[in-house]
Amino acid sequence: MARWAIAMARWAIAIHGGAGVDPNLPEHRQEEAKRVLARCLQVGVDLLRAGAAALDVVEAVVRELETDPCFNSGRGSALTRAGTVEMEASIMDGRGRRCGAVSGVSTVKNPVSLARRVMDKSPHSYLAFGGAEDFAREQGLEVVDNNYFITEENVGMLKLAKEANTILFDYRIPLAGADTCSALAAAVESHGSNKMVMNGLPISIYAPETVGCAVVDSNGFTAAATSTGGLMNKMTGRIGDSPLIGAGTYACGHCAVSCTGEGEAIIRSTLARDVAAVMEYKGLPLQEAVDFCVKERLDEGFAGLIAVSGTGEVAYGFNCTGMFRACATEDGFMEVGIWE
Repeated sequence: MARWAIAMARWAIAIHGGAGVDPNLPEHRQEEAKRVLARCLQVGVDLLRAGAAALDVVEAVVRELETDPCFNSGRGSALTRAGTVEMEASIMDGRGRRCGAVSGVSTVKNPVSLARRVMDKSPHSYLAFGGAEDFAREQGLEVVDNNYFITEENVGMLKLAKEANTILFDYRIPLAGADTCSALAAAVESHGSNKMVMNGLPISIYAPETVGCAVVDSNGFTAAATSTGGLMNKMTGRIGDSPLIGAGTYACGHCAVSCTGEGEAIIRSTLARDVAAVMEYKGLPLQEAVDFCVKERLDEGFAGLIAVSGTGEVAYGFNCTGMFRACATEDGFMEVGIWE
């Protein structure tokens, strides 16, 4: 559990690059991730200073994150058991709660922009697999070969995951054996092993995670967007929380939220929507609402989230070792961080 202690401003932006960061992540990996976050944050800050709308800002920032293979979205996405990429994304406009989402995307260079087109140019809120791909081509969005998204590092990680019979997050979730990560860690400890492993894998192996952005603009309008490649070694056809409005992404007059972590747990808790509901029905300020939802609404799953309020507050929370994150506000506050 953690927080940004920030006075209210007019516009504000928060971004994330995944929760559940390995505490033994090499220093150069940490610095690389922070550099990417800082660069992408600056894209959003420049747009907000120029008077851009929240919806345009979240799309632009997430596009930037999707293009960099440092995180698990767009290029650098996690691989399915079949060694292919199936990406998903969503975007939501706090004005009127319009939304768009896509799943099973394998050739669209920027899935978040396809989600935006679903919202703006189709009668629907959600398209998946072949239908989403066809719509992307109808809309003239840039498409690339599936190999564009696949990195050598992720090919190696998929091989390790298959050998260990696991599905990989930043934190590792076992496919068989121990029911939870904590149970597995206890089992390792009970056997007296001092080797740093989870699910049989060295925990220095780095699995990147979901990206997201939440913004309130100078007019007080909110928007949020989330994009991911999902889980390493996932079953083909698996859909997580990122494209599900109310679970991984939500925006309304009260706040905008983007989540990251164990998708199944986030789906069960409708985490993003719950932050807004707690603000609306319990009357809690943003950070207290975030803390409540992370502590009380999540079950045993690991997750984190970023959020902004309609009045310019910025908040975050997570129940795991760390979360790649960054934020900025109109009053000049700016931060890039990983740990509590």
